[in-house]
Amino acid sequence: MAINPPVDATKTPEWAALQQHFDQLNNEGIDLKKWFAEEPDRVEKLSFDAGDLHFDLSKNLIKPETLKLFADLAKAVNLEDRRKAMYEGVHINNTEDRAVLHTALRRPASDEGKYIVDGQDVVKDVRDILDKIYAFADKVRSGEWRGVTGKKIETVVNIGIGGSDLGPVMVYEALKPYADAGISARYVSNIDPNDIAEKTKGLDPETTMFIVVSKTFTTLETLTNAREARTWLLDTLKANGAIDGSDENNADAIRKHFIAVSTNLEAVAEFGIDPENAFGFWNWVGGRYSVDSAVGTSLAIVFGPKRFEEFLGGFHEIDECFANTPLEENVVVLLGMLNVWYRNFFKSATHAVLPYDQYLHRFPAYLQQLTMESNGKSVRWDGTPVTSDTGEVFWGEPGTNGQHAFYQLIHQGTQLIPADFIAFANTPNPAKDSGQDVHELFLGNYFAQTKALAFGKTADEVRAEGTPEAIVPARVFTGNRPTTSIFGDSLTPFSVGELIALYEHITFVQGTVWGIDSFDQWGVELGKQLARQITPAISQDDEALAQQDASTQSLIRFYREHRK
Repeated sequence: MAINPPVDATKTPEWAALQQHFDQLNNEGIDLKKWFAEEPDRVEKLSFDAGDLHFDLSKNLIKPETLKLFADLAKAVNLEDRRKAMYEGVHINNTEDRAVLHTALRRPASDEGKYIVDGQDVVKDVRDILDKIYAFADKVRSGEWRGVTGKKIETVVNIGIGGSDLGPVMVYEALKPYADAGISARYVSNIDPNDIAEKTKGLDPETTMFIVVSKTFTTLETLTNAREARTWLLDTLKANGAIDGSDENNADAIRKHFIAVSTNLEAVAEFGIDPENAFGFWNWVGGRYSVDSAVGTSLAIVFGPKRFEEFLGGFHEIDECFANTPLEENVVVLLGMLNVWYRNFFKSATHAVLPYDQYLHRFPAYLQQLTMESNGKSVRWDGTPVTSDTGEVFWGEPGTNGQHAFYQLIHQGTQLIPADFIAFANTPNPAKDSGQDVHELFLGNYFAQTKALAFGKTADEVRAEGTPEAIVPARVFTGNRPTTSIFGDSLTPFSVGELIALYEHITFVQGTVWGIDSFDQWGVELGKQLARQITPAISQDDEALAQQDASTQSLIRFYREHRK
């Protein structure tokens, strides 16, 4: 099936209507305090539920009627058709001629036989791999699988990069309270040797398992780190007297302490890993969309198959909400359109994600890849230039840490920075301080920050506090700083899956409006190609050095002079 050319959103009557609405709001004066006073049902009209997450959009720079304009524009760019094509396995990643089927990774087994893509029953394929992962995870968790000296595995070290690292490490950190088998995880990604050195520090090789995550088993950083890990394992086992260093002992140690997430079984076997202990995934799974595939094997081991299934259930819940809710009430669509609203009409270049849950401290970093690798594009899916700004810089830190760092800029800076505030009503670690519920103290900040950003503080209110006149301007808060509040019951495997799927689909909505392929990532390739060309010039190849530009030559000479 051919991919239809993108609609130029900026040339549609629906875009013009949204522009007219934007101009009208600005001419009238955007004033959240006034809007709340004049619209007693504003919160009700701008609040939504999806799965077990609650969304309050009322502190955004919109009116209830804005939502219809969002839905109209979504229809005008054929969002519904493109969404259907994605779910059905049409090759909407046209620059790589691939289907985009991360939603199939979390479909229930009852969907087997319903989605045949390129001749494959994709749900059956997924469930077969999951069954294999779960069986292996159960062996490791129970102690049936043991290391070369017969000891139970206590630490898994995941070696990957990009989507093979950011997703698993984020989810591992988010769900630490659910680790129930005495197994912890560490994650190695950077080719900087400091990373592997620190992540293996203090580990007992007899109780450590490495998971090498590379679909092709050729990723430079991952395979370099995997070879370093293999050397560390064998050298340390031998130094401890656990093995004698013979080829047979070494091969046995590698088989017992290394597994792979890859489809290149020949390369896996060449490394020394038993291909039976390699778990595959498919070219229709983009790296940044892969944490719910075999890429999450470390999570299945640490948290167990039951929890991993709950995790997948959260994804599927949001997939269904996104697929089946009318656009005007579809909070996933509306959040995507809201981001377009700020990026293209308010010209906001960045977007903050501020989780009020320490366990989500890696969530903003995860979203950086998901959103910026997906939508950081300047050409549309038919190769023509984009017709509007695309993408935002996503960033953030957990509250309340961020409050003492960068919130100053969000509150009183000259840039408009839309922000998502995420929190949960319950904590796995309740505490009291002198009778004060600490989680309530924490959530007090969650509520207060969005209130302060929305409504601000006038000069008269500052004066009424007895502030000297000379200081009054510094203490004024303009307000009208937009926020979305996302609230859940508890941070569980299910809700983490919901959050990930939510932002996956938000990203898709934005990409559809901008007419871009959100599923390729050619922008990461050039630097990797040049690195392979430049590396020989660093230490020995003067001919390669001569081929570099003047700046690169100068930097390499500095390196040669200072490397000890």
